[in-house]
Amino acid sequence: MIKKGLLLIIAAAAVIVSVGCSKEHRWSERERAELRKELRAYRDMVYLDNLAELEFDNFSGDVVEAIEFDYPIYTTFVEMPGQGDTVEVYVVSTIVEELNADPHNMRNIYPYPYLVSEGILPPDLNHQAQRAFYECFSHKVKRFYPSTAAFFNAVVGDVADASQITDMQLECAADLFDWGIIEVDETIVVE
Repeated sequence: MIKKGLLLIIAAAAVIVSVGCSKEHRWSERERAELRKELRAYRDMVYLDNLAELEFDNFSGDVVEAIEFDYPIYTTFVEMPGQGDTVEVYVVSTIVEELNADPHNMRNIYPYPYLVSEGILPPDLNHQAQRAFYECFSHKVKRFYPSTAAFFNAVVGDVADASQITDMQLECAADLFDWGIIEVDETIVVE
């Protein structure tokens, strides 16, 4: 009986301590705003530079939430060595999660106006045709790259992979719209 009473007292004390400390662990609105402000520096990254303002606000909110969850004490997070690298890891992880969640998010890496300017897609494609293109493209990417992270690394760094990605885009355009694609002096012509 004494053991049960002692365990009950210890459990109650733990609950009281955790409730008392939980407010201390929560980040303030000012601290969240500071981190969101810091995330603006990532706006020029592939995928993020084409997001509308509201989409970027939602994205940065997801990053802040993930960091706050893993580092509930703000001062511990801010004072840790390599804090900037940690933020970058969370940014890239959130991008990868978004790409895994919906293939249509590829439009944020390769926006339709960009694909038109590169001669890969024609102007004035309706929303349904654009969606079909992005779904085809995402399926080709998933078959070629072992993970979304590998694809993202290819997008941000490797010229050879950029050529492979362009080939995938051209294949989808040709498959969907029955276009013949020829290359004339490194210029892509869609017929």
